[in-house]
Amino acid sequence: MTDFFTHLRHEFELPLENPVLVFSLILFIILLSPILLRKLNIPGIIGLIIAGVIIGPHGLYVLEKNSAVDLFSTIGLLYIMFIAGLELDLNEFKANRNKSLLFGFFTFIIPLSIGFPVCHYLLGYNFNTSLLTASMFATHTLVAYPIVSKFGVSKNQAVAITVGGTILTDTAVLIILAVIIGSSQGSLNQDFWIRLGVSLAIFTAIMFIIIPRFAKWFFQKLESEKHSHYIFVLSIVFFAAFLAEVAGVEAIIGAFVAGLALNKLIPHSSALMNRIEFIGNSLFIPFFLISVGMIVDISVILSGPTALIVAGTLSVVAIFGKWLAALFTQLVFKYTGAQRQLIFGLSSAHAAATLAVILVGYEAKIIDENILNGTIILILVTCIVASFATEKAAKKIVIEADGEVSTVTQTALLNTEHILLPVANFANISKILDFAILIKDKKSANPVSILSVVSNDTEAEKNIIKAREKLENYVMQASASEVKVNVLTTIDFNAASGINRISREIMADTIVLGWPQKIGIIDKLIGENIDSILSNTDKTTFICYIENPMVQHKQIIVAAPPFSEFENGFGMWLSKLAALSQELSITMKVFANDATHKAIKRYLDESKINISIQFELFSEWDDFLILSRNIDKDDLFVLVSARKGAASYLSVLDQLPTKIEKYFPNNSKLVIYPQQFGDGSNSQYDDMISTDTLNKGINVAQKIGKEISSIFTKKETD
Repeated sequence: MTDFFTHLRHEFELPLENPVLVFSLILFIILLSPILLRKLNIPGIIGLIIAGVIIGPHGLYVLEKNSAVDLFSTIGLLYIMFIAGLELDLNEFKANRNKSLLFGFFTFIIPLSIGFPVCHYLLGYNFNTSLLTASMFATHTLVAYPIVSKFGVSKNQAVAITVGGTILTDTAVLIILAVIIGSSQGSLNQDFWIRLGVSLAIFTAIMFIIIPRFAKWFFQKLESEKHSHYIFVLSIVFFAAFLAEVAGVEAIIGAFVAGLALNKLIPHSSALMNRIEFIGNSLFIPFFLISVGMIVDISVILSGPTALIVAGTLSVVAIFGKWLAALFTQLVFKYTGAQRQLIFGLSSAHAAATLAVILVGYEAKIIDENILNGTIILILVTCIVASFATEKAAKKIVIEADGEVSTVTQTALLNTEHILLPVANFANISKILDFAILIKDKKSANPVSILSVVSNDTEAEKNIIKAREKLENYVMQASASEVKVNVLTTIDFNAASGINRISREIMADTIVLGWPQKIGIIDKLIGENIDSILSNTDKTTFICYIENPMVQHKQIIVAAPPFSEFENGFGMWLSKLAALSQELSITMKVFANDATHKAIKRYLDESKINISIQFELFSEWDDFLILSRNIDKDDLFVLVSARKGAASYLSVLDQLPTKIEKYFPNNSKLVIYPQQFGDGSNSQYDDMISTDTLNKGINVAQKIGKEISSIFTKKETD
């Protein structure tokens, strides 16, 4: 018994060395510190940093910074930069790249301009020490980025330019570090600049030319091996970080560039993205934040007035420089106060690049111990300030966004959107479900409802059980993307009747159908299921043929007929295609007349939807195949059609789905039938409704007559 207690006491000797116990302790800290501090309205990030201070070698010395802690903290730091690059809205970034450049200039030059004279003249350091310390003020680490992700404002323009500015300013600072170290060692010559330029060029070529092609091939060849996708992505991140170090810059640059390189291949609503964020935010990033706290030595404040003065001066200059850069950015681009605060919050935290600069400078004997200790205090202070500022700003932006009411009024759409996905062919459901998940609005509380209609016969009950068992597999597919799926099975005499009835019962506003299979002459005479669905429901209907995985599409080609902007479902299909364009980070090219172009642009502007979009005038609907010269095999082709009697209905639209199937067999295709009348009667369509009712019998009779005529013609030929 004595041996047991002796062994137990030995296991709990400080610092803890048992790896299982260490890991268990850190997991409990990750679990409990955000929960406890949330009751005090303190961001969870601060709780993790403070926990690191308490258990670190300069606190209670429960843990020491060993190789295992360093490894996990490095992974966490790289993860933060990788997710920042992965979540960056490339369309938003491209549209605002000049703003990112200007913010990067402000957040680099302003802290540098303030910091250098303070260090050189006020604190009395030499030129190299002052320049290196001042360059440290220009760096920032996206420690508060998880807060932005949590509040769902990562798509905000202020976030896009801040993330873009981060990579620019940190790269510039790390190049300055390399130059100062080279200067102190006497190796700052022509060979140094050539080597740096060539290595960065090779690194850029590998990351933006080779890696995306290789990743696309990998995802295509191993599409079903979902678990291997995550391992592949993680290996790319660390390989990129290694290449960046070889190229002469910090590993964090490589991780960020890896995120940019894989951005288009990992949609934001995909299961893979969910796995990346879940593991990072649950484990690796908290490890990094705890390790930041373990560096902080509070006792340096008590070591004498010099250390206190240096620490206070560095902290004030660092915070004031970043606040001034955010203010200048707000004034130039006319941002709101909340956006300025968000920029300041994201850019004011100093951790990763700051540590790199200071530690390298300290080891090279360019800076002294006072600056080193002052920088450690600066890291704690700025991380706390950044967390509070970012959370407060993110809340403001969410409240402002929820309070805005655009002239197109999408509130009802966002809150009540309900997608119905009827299944006829289980072989094609996986890709169509991926499509439905990508276009689903994340603010809608309703699930994606997958429906199977079983024939009303003696085997109906057995077939319902079989259908439910098959559909449960797709519930797992959707849950990996954190999208709710509701499985429905019903009995009816035919599929169309069941779909129409269920769509009304669950109040679905969007129906996503698979592309119909080849059908015979008898089916045409009786009436196709899709024709029946379209004529008996007024829901916005997507008919999908997804040939390639969604991430492999390079462009969305949309053909919209004249007056399509007058349909009640115009905003619905446009917002869905815009969401798809954002998720896949690809361009949407619209072929339509000038009036429709203006209506689309107005809708996107009023809805504050920023996508990469191009317009081409098109009016040759009788010679529709002229569009083929603009369509490549990797394009997603979308035809906006219309029901009979709709404002945008053209007789030629009836034949176009068949032509699309014939002449674009290898392309993914969508045919959209927008909602026509809305919930109640609409006076501007009253004449069309009556006309459609009067002519329906004539249209059916003509169709049957043509089919019978073709039968007799065929017999005479034989």
